Amino acid sequence: MTSIQRGQRWQVPLRPRRVLVVLLPDVHLQDMAGPVQVLYEASGLGGAYEITYCSELPRVRSAQGLVLTDLAPLPTPRRDDLVLVPGTLSTKLDRLVQLPRRWLREAHEAGAQLASVCSGAFALARAGLLDGRRCTTHWRNAAELARRYPAAKVDPDVLYVDEGQVLTSAGISAGIDLCLYLVRQDYGEHVAAEVAQRMVVANHRTGGQLQYAQRPLPKHGGLGATREWAISELQRPLTVRHLARHAGLPVRSFTRQFRDEVELSPMRWLTLQRVREALRLLEATDLDVYDVAVRSGFGTPATLRLHLARELGSTPTAYRRAHRRQ
Repeated sequence: MTSIQRGQRWQVPLRPRRVLVVLLPDVHLQDMAGPVQVLYEASGLGGAYEITYCSELPRVRSAQGLVLTDLAPLPTPRRDDLVLVPGTLSTKLDRLVQLPRRWLREAHEAGAQLASVCSGAFALARAGLLDGRRCTTHWRNAAELARRYPAAKVDPDVLYVDEGQVLTSAGISAGIDLCLYLVRQDYGEHVAAEVAQRMVVANHRTGGQLQYAQRPLPKHGGLGATREWAISELQRPLTVRHLARHAGLPVRSFTRQFRDEVELSPMRWLTLQRVREALRLLEATDLDVYDVAVRSGFGTPATLRLHLARELGSTPTAYRRAHRRQ
C-alpha cells in the first residue's frame, strides 16, 4: 500500500471541511496536536478545515496531565465531516468502554470520514467500524486490538491504512503522516509538501512503510545524495544500475542498503517520485500531458496514465481538474 491511494478520491466539499476532534479520557497530546497542526497549516495554504474539539465530557485530562476544558458537545454528524480520534493512554484502554459508540456509528452512517491515531483505533473497533476492515495501531497495542476485536484485520507493521471511509494510523508521528495524506487527497501534492516543509517533517512516508526500522541505519553517509541526484535526473530512464553506479556500490549491495534506509525497492521509490513530480506539474503548470509525462520520466502519456490509474485511481486530466492551482 502506498501513500498515494488507489481508488476513488475523497471529494473536497465546497464549504470548509469540518474536522471533529473527539477527545477521550487520557488522550495523548501528541496524537492530537500533530495531526491537528497539519490541518491548521493546510488551512493557511489554500486548504479549508474548520477544527472543533469535542467530547461527551466538558473537560478531559490528558495522559500528560494537561486538562482540556470548554470542549464542545458531540454535534450532529454530517457528510464530508472528518472525525479524528486521537489515541489514549494504553494502560487505561478499558476506559474506552465508556466511549461514544453510537455517535461514531451515526457519523459513519451519515457519510463522515473517520480517522484514528494510535490507540484511537480501539474506539473505532468498539463501535464496530473495523469489522472486516484492514487497520493498524501502535505496534505495542496491535496484538491486543486483534485479540479484543477478531473481526478486524490488524496489520501491526504499517504506518497507516486507508479503507476509504475509515482510516487508521500507528502512534504519534504516524498521525502526522496520515493527515498529510488526507491533505494530499483534498488539496493536492503542492499543499501537502508546503505543510510538511513548514512543520519540518517528511513529506511522503508511505502508508506501507514499517513503523520502526528492522535494522539500524548507517550513522554516517547513507544513500541520501543518490536519492537527491535521482530526483534531479527524473527525465532520464534511470535503472537500479544507474543508481548503484552513482552510489559507488555493487547493485546487490546498493539494493539491500536502499531497502534498509527507505523500506522500498529502488524502482518502487523512483516510480513514486515520478508520480509526485507528475502531480506537481499537473497542479502548477499548463504543460500538456505529453510534456508532463516526459518531464516526470514516464516518457509517454500512456505510461503516465497507467501509473496514475494504478496509484491514484485517476487520470491526468481528472487530477488537474480537481487540483489545478489558480
